[in-house]
Amino acid sequence: MKKWMIYGANGYTGELIAREAVSRGMSPVLGGRNAGKIRPLAEELSLEFQAFPLDGHAAAQLKNIDLVLHCAGPFQVTSEAMIQACLSAKTHYLDITGEVSVFEHTHSLHAQAAEREVVLCSGVGFDVVPTDCIALKLKEEMPDATELWLGFDSDSGISPGTFKTMIQGLGSGNMLRRGGVLKTVPIGSQHRTIDFGRGSRSAMGIPWGDVSTAFYTTGIPNISAWIPMPKPQIYSARLLGAAGPLLSTNWVKEKLEKQVEKRVQGPDSQLRANSPAYIWGEAKNQKGVIKVARIRTANVYDLTVYGSLEIVRRLLNEKVEGGFYTPAGLFGSGLVETLPGSGTFEIDTFYPR
Repeated sequence: MKKWMIYGANGYTGELIAREAVSRGMSPVLGGRNAGKIRPLAEELSLEFQAFPLDGHAAAQLKNIDLVLHCAGPFQVTSEAMIQACLSAKTHYLDITGEVSVFEHTHSLHAQAAEREVVLCSGVGFDVVPTDCIALKLKEEMPDATELWLGFDSDSGISPGTFKTMIQGLGSGNMLRRGGVLKTVPIGSQHRTIDFGRGSRSAMGIPWGDVSTAFYTTGIPNISAWIPMPKPQIYSARLLGAAGPLLSTNWVKEKLEKQVEKRVQGPDSQLRANSPAYIWGEAKNQKGVIKVARIRTANVYDLTVYGSLEIVRRLLNEKVEGGFYTPAGLFGSGLVETLPGSGTFEIDTFYPR
């Protein structure tokens, strides 16, 4: 039987994934940096565990592991070392990041992964399974699309790990793709009105991972990502962007991360159950025809659990050639529709007047 590991199993999302895996009859090895934090969960769930840092010796810890699901963020700090360990050990690598820099780095290793027969797939959770699937669905509906907008609306709470990831990105501005190239623009400079699935709302552009992944999934050269945001908060975001040099300093980030550790807890099961996510995408071709796709899914954290475990299950049971993949590139646009709590795609077409 193939063995797989959840690294970062003691984190908020890692623990959710571990508990759901056991409820499905799966037996992951729990991994992380601190044995004292992993052992209690491993003993409770009757699972093996391994404690090791992400350093030059990490590959030795993976010699009998066929697949790692990496859940220990911030991923721009931790992912590179784990990917290198997986390449050395010939172990498939998945993570639940939403960080553009991580997606770009993972993509840059395609040739090495193909040579080592290792699958590298970042973003197998809410970041970016549903939006990646909707991007591919729109490409299938409109093969000649030249512009793509993606986004989501949800009342989900935020886990400590997600908060720390956001802090790491402070001061970096917003990111989009133009002519196939990633561009940085001031945060708050992009705004429009969008119906994500429960009525029209003002929205703001964000540096979501899809500006990286959707390009590799679809080849569409112009991509941006969006979330609902009241107009006063969009204005505030612009002011915050002006403080970028200060916010990007390590001193400020360290202070904020310490506050997160003291004050932030992830959303409980009741909040997750009552907070579905609404996923939206819009594609346009040079003739001005527009395709809009929407789908409702489970809460962002529950979808991360369901999406990551489904991709783990398929990778352990199916033969896939080594290389870099996006989630939809790996298992198709219909992947999100198979997950618990998901509906089906709804597609609308609008023609220019």
